[in-house]
Amino acid sequence: MRIGIDLGGTKIEGIVLDGDGRERARLRVPTPLGDYAATLAAIAALVDDLETQAGAAASVGVGIPGIVSPASGLVKNANSTWLIGKPLDRDLQAALGRPIRLENDANCFAVSEAADGAAAGAAVVFGVILGTGVGGGIVIDGRPLRGRNAIAGEWGHNPLPWPEDDERPGPACYCGLKGCIETFLSGPGLARDFLGATGKALAPTEIVERAAAGDGAAAAALERYERRLARALAGVINVLDPDVIVLGGGLSNLGRLYETVPRLWERWVFSDRVDTALKRNRHGDSSGVRGAAWLWP
Repeated sequence: MRIGIDLGGTKIEGIVLDGDGRERARLRVPTPLGDYAATLAAIAALVDDLETQAGAAASVGVGIPGIVSPASGLVKNANSTWLIGKPLDRDLQAALGRPIRLENDANCFAVSEAADGAAAGAAVVFGVILGTGVGGGIVIDGRPLRGRNAIAGEWGHNPLPWPEDDERPGPACYCGLKGCIETFLSGPGLARDFLGATGKALAPTEIVERAAAGDGAAAAALERYERRLARALAGVINVLDPDVIVLGGGLSNLGRLYETVPRLWERWVFSDRVDTALKRNRHGDSSGVRGAAWLWP
């Protein structure tokens, strides 16, 4: 049995998978915002309740919106800021009385889709999150690649490749730099682009709906988005050359991406032919929690 825990900003979700990947139990509890001790207690209680429902002890994997720094052993780069600077993995192991495996939530997404999702059976998988932010995870032979600095897959904080004149120097990013991929390809990035072109403030879902209804300005915004996504993923292919790229996050639901982007990226990929598959995720919002469970073989 495997337990996966997805520690989010508003909820903590837990799942139990059996050896074949079938779901045996699932629970959600609110995240104790800003309270580290209460967060530890909530996860421990959730694991106990999941094991009670499943009727068996299980391994525990945890996905978080950040990562444990190899240098300090403390959480860094976490949106849930009360986790930053804490030895979360060690404290959870003490609270649960067993070893755990802890990973970045984008890595968990990639693990899930590589294990039994859209990229099942692929040797090298790049998982992409296109949502409020832009994240990524790399899975090789079923295992997440963390990297020397625990930032493997963080493509969102690289500059947008082959920028056009009106894309330089690019929007300011919260990381302190300008022109990061995240500032163009996140949901807020799409909304910002549309606002700059039209003077109208619309949510990404509204832009997509208007484009489908024939609105020229909305359609143009999505064409710019697709071109930027193609360039950004071409850079990944040139470095990693994955078998499959799987998209997750709210913007992954834009069906036209899967036809348009692979056609566009051929211009920038350094190869005579591009066989990389671009796929929509299979498990949707459940990929993070399922991937946390799959951190254990």
